Amino acid sequence: MVQMTKRNKVVNFALLASVLVFITSLAYIRVPEKTSILAQSQVMPGELSAAHALFKSDCSACHTAAKGIDEAKCVSCHADNKDLLARQPTAFHATIGNCASCHVEHQGEEANLRVMDHEALARIGAKLISGRKNIVNQPKNPLLPMGHPLVSPLVATLDCATCHSTKDRHATLFGQNCATCHATTEWTIPEFQHPSMRSIECAQCHQAPPSHFMEHFEMVSKKVAKQENAVVTQCYSCHQTTSWNDIKGLGLYDHH
Repeated sequence: MVQMTKRNKVVNFALLASVLVFITSLAYIRVPEKTSILAQSQVMPGELSAAHALFKSDCSACHTAAKGIDEAKCVSCHADNKDLLARQPTAFHATIGNCASCHVEHQGEEANLRVMDHEALARIGAKLISGRKNIVNQPKNPLLPMGHPLVSPLVATLDCATCHSTKDRHATLFGQNCATCHATTEWTIPEFQHPSMRSIECAQCHQAPPSHFMEHFEMVSKKVAKQENAVVTQCYSCHQTTSWNDIKGLGLYDHH
């Protein structure tokens, strides 16, 4: 009985060794290129965009086994994009380290890979900022009440000015709390009502252009509007609320 047990152990060990040798040998068998491409095409969830079409037969260019999309591989191709990192609105890519959250592939050749997802950006930021477990419930903007209809509580944690201050048409006159008025889907505000055309407090919201602080204002602007005593801060003396080029007593004026 003891001998049979020992014999079984030897047989089992020999069989296991044979299986291991066979599996190991498979790793060295070269799979034909056409077969490899066919296998990859069968598991591909959709066509790649035109920008990444060259990788359609090489999943490993972006993916790593048992991990999926490998951000390190994205960085290896795009890390030297100096134009991207030099621009204020896109400089955050230097530390974001989470490409696939916004740049989604396999949506077809014509897919737009530059769709901005503020929700995804806020989620990534929450993970990067340590010690703020309740970041979703603690918006940076104290003027923005919870449940604000323009943005979600998560997006409200973003500091808009870090990316958009170079596009601030309000010339900082409205501060940096962009989310109090603007949504992330579009900048326009349909509900906005301009104060009365008889208002004389224009300078509270509007800043005169550089030309109004030069001789151009004295030599051209005043004469065109026929307001020789106009003051730069008194916008209402020359302008109408319909458009900056709508000059009182003259109509739309093309100064170029």
